[in-house]
Amino acid sequence: MDFVIAWFLLLISLPVMLCISIILYLTWRKFLYVSIRGGRNEMPFRCYKFITMNPAYDTSTPEKDRLNGFTRILRLSSLDELPQLWNVIRGDMSLVGPRPLPIEYTYKYSLEQRKRFSVKPGITGWAQVNGRNSITWEEKFKLDIEYVNQLSCLIDIKILYKTLWTVFDSSKVNANKNISMKPF
Repeated sequence: MDFVIAWFLLLISLPVMLCISIILYLTWRKFLYVSIRGGRNEMPFRCYKFITMNPAYDTSTPEKDRLNGFTRILRLSSLDELPQLWNVIRGDMSLVGPRPLPIEYTYKYSLEQRKRFSVKPGITGWAQVNGRNSITWEEKFKLDIEYVNQLSCLIDIKILYKTLWTVFDSSKVNANKNISMKPF
């Protein structure tokens, strides 16, 4: 089901993705951000997103200074996540599941938190529709484990439905006015 839906979404979003790619390329000579994330069974994979932070600055530059108006909109609308449809098609991710986190976080998880690796990571998940970046890491992991323990097609449908509303309500995107979550 993920494969079919992801292909459909990729095809209908292709014009938007092409426009975003062109704007980003003309701005920064890059349009994709690739990072290694932890997937199912802790297997690393390349996760694709649109680049939203100016690559000319190093990571010591405050995030708010590395964004421009266009990339802020990409983040607020979650359009920067569209390339992850390719991850779903490849089988690295699912539409719904715990968000894939940087591979370097893997060694920090408790035994309970590692349960998130028993399913494929998702573009959206239970934590995203219940707080997104406005909740703590502990709350996110608790919600991820709840999802894993209650796994069902009905819950996935509910999460996909709630995702539409969450994307339009950008009030929960940024915790305490920060651009991204603080590192785990």
